[in-house]
Amino acid sequence: MRKISDTIARLAELKARNAASPVHLGAPDRLSALARFGSNPGALTAKFYLPDDLPEGAPLVVVLHGCTQSAAGYDHHSGWSQLADDAGFVLLYPEQQRTNNPNLCFNWFQPADVKRDAGEALSIRQMIEAMVKAHGLDRKRIFITGLSAGGAMAAAMLASYPDVFAGGAIIAGLAYGSAGTVPEAFDRMRGHGGPSDAELRRMLREASSHRGAWPRVSIWQGISDQTVAASNADAIASQWRGVHQLDSAPTHARTEGKSTRQSWCNVSGEVVLEVNIIAGMGHGTPIDKNGYGTPGPYMLDVGISSTQEIARFWGIADGEARPSAGSKRRDIVVYTPPPIGSRPNAGPRIPARSPEVSTAKKREVSPASGVQKIIEDALRTAGLMR
Repeated sequence: MRKISDTIARLAELKARNAASPVHLGAPDRLSALARFGSNPGALTAKFYLPDDLPEGAPLVVVLHGCTQSAAGYDHHSGWSQLADDAGFVLLYPEQQRTNNPNLCFNWFQPADVKRDAGEALSIRQMIEAMVKAHGLDRKRIFITGLSAGGAMAAAMLASYPDVFAGGAIIAGLAYGSAGTVPEAFDRMRGHGGPSDAELRRMLREASSHRGAWPRVSIWQGISDQTVAASNADAIASQWRGVHQLDSAPTHARTEGKSTRQSWCNVSGEVVLEVNIIAGMGHGTPIDKNGYGTPGPYMLDVGISSTQEIARFWGIADGEARPSAGSKRRDIVVYTPPPIGSRPNAGPRIPARSPEVSTAKKREVSPASGVQKIIEDALRTAGLMR
């Protein structure tokens, strides 16, 4: 176990970074508040975006911001609502509160918050249900993505509710079940320790009683990420190869510019898993300022719009560049997967292979004992844990 002082120092650094980082980043807010959505055991809030002229039975995309970020700021810098306008889908933004987590991180490392029908996971599930019922959305086309702590929470939602989601995208995130305490979370982020591949696969299978088709998953990681080690992308991929019954070797692999993309097809020839690695990229969401997205803290202009590529992978938008300002809006060509039983030459065009953590608690948990209690007492003394 790492020294307690090391964990406290990292938490203090995160706290200072949070104070220096404006939550909204001066971004315009295009989102509306979702007032009521259920019992909300995770004490989250929610916002949503509804494009004009929304088609009947539209898809729903759930977007989870990273630490120190807000829903409005992440939407502005990622370009999700601009793409929603062009492609015709609805956005839902669960939003963390400082009373739950001072750094606005989703509590992906708290077992009580990632368990099916409990905590923050249940709050997000309730938001989804409220949106589907209120706007007549397509239950077969619900997707989820997130950055960093939001990426780790997206992984937890995909694991806990695989029956709800058709697909997901995890950006600089961690595998479901990889950490259950604050010290473990920091170690996993740095690439130290963690469950074996077999254990990660077992935890994913046992997170629900699901026995049907599993969501398609897109994984994104910067090779120069100093917050979340790139080895976490390997762990996530291994976890999902297990439930999809995929070989370790990818079906397709290609490098284009900074991006290396590996993808795996199932026995029907459908791409169900892809890993995107961006050379030279640090911790954040890859964007293209000439397409969808605006640079900002943890929103990194690397000439690749992960927003558009993720939507393309899910089959709800195309992969063409966004028209420049003043140009005529293009028609969206939605990717149609090949017929079941056929094997595509390249599948949908495939991209290649941070979550910060805080320590706030909002619900009573069983008393800590031994080393964990010593760590938590030290964190409280440092003012970093309630």
